[in-house]
Amino acid sequence: MKILIINKSYLSGGAGIASGRLFKTLQQSGVDVDMMVFDPTQSRETNLIRLTTSPYNLSWWFHFLVERIYFLKFEKNKKLRFAFSPAFSGIDISKHPAVLDADIIHLHWFNQGFLSIQSLQKIFKLGKPVVFTLHDMWSFTGGCHYTADCEQFKAQCGNCIYLKHPNEKDLSRVGFEQKQKIYSDANLSIVTCSKWLGGIASESSLLKTKKVVAIPNSIDVEFYLPSEEKITRKKLNLPFDKKLILFGAANLNDTRKGLSYFLEAISMYNFDFEIVAFGKNSHLMKNQDKYNVHDFGLISSPEKMKELYQAADLFVLPSLQDNLPNTVMESMACGTPVVAFKTGGIPEMVDHLQNGYISEYKSAKDLARGIEWVLKNNENNVLGKAARAKVVREYSEEVVAQKYIQLYQSLLNEAQS
Repeated sequence: MKILIINKSYLSGGAGIASGRLFKTLQQSGVDVDMMVFDPTQSRETNLIRLTTSPYNLSWWFHFLVERIYFLKFEKNKKLRFAFSPAFSGIDISKHPAVLDADIIHLHWFNQGFLSIQSLQKIFKLGKPVVFTLHDMWSFTGGCHYTADCEQFKAQCGNCIYLKHPNEKDLSRVGFEQKQKIYSDANLSIVTCSKWLGGIASESSLLKTKKVVAIPNSIDVEFYLPSEEKITRKKLNLPFDKKLILFGAANLNDTRKGLSYFLEAISMYNFDFEIVAFGKNSHLMKNQDKYNVHDFGLISSPEKMKELYQAADLFVLPSLQDNLPNTVMESMACGTPVVAFKTGGIPEMVDHLQNGYISEYKSAKDLARGIEWVLKNNENNVLGKAARAKVVREYSEEVVAQKYIQLYQSLLNEAQS
């Protein structure tokens, strides 16, 4: 059984971290697996294929620029620039030796000029079983990564809220029809990281006839683990005598991450706390006068991120739409309870009033209530211990890898029967 995992990056970004962890765990489990990425990485992992040499690197830059220039006339505003991926231009990897040698192709995230819809079509035409793990909604929409409140994907996309001039035959309709054409005969199985996304994918007109299986992302519970709070606070130069609320995301300026709800929530009560902020644009937190902010900016080191989880009393994630966030899983594995909105796959991870708090959707008041409840009800870190236990039980690398191995084997059996 030869598996090829494909993702744009390795251990970078949500999908890169999830697919990279799976790659390493499958190797440790004895599976013959390669991983193909484009983003340059210094890693010397065995069987990691980096498409950073000519002709692929020059080709990627060309395709990335072509797609962005092409999309300019459709772009609604800069904030939504990467919320929609037309997959208009991309690299052809269908003749790469690793692709031809694989028994199963396992796709993850490949937008922004890596693979196009035409690239996918060439892979599907090889006739091999293809597993597509969804880290967002792009696979079953006309191009958006998250649909907000739109449900047109259940029938047919068009009049897209992410485009400058929405109409029935806009770019989202074009993308939708292209996917409809290439999916029809594809030997394609869908994996969603959450049951929530699996339910939505099964309702979409593009994927409703495909096999959809929910398998969560995995985490190394031997790396992400609790530590004595005083040790990490001393190392990070954080106060010992304050409650610390951790808040952050890849980009805090992304409205989907809910910064405004967090700011409103923490302004409602006079907690004796300080904020630990991380992520791109985390400096936005320092514009507030009411509380002290420790700004760590964009963090690329998993070790540093782990220390932030370990040092905090709780982690707040007011995302408005999310799948199965790695940050929630990492925080719980480190024994730090989470407060988050009831959205996406998050309620599958955080058990309300047992290992954290699930707030009413878009309610800053209930978000504040959740923060207060955790701070008052986590004596001896009872919530954090319960959070850690759940992650070990359901999301450890060995548990998740076995689920994928079973899926791969079933697909090979079907192909041989």
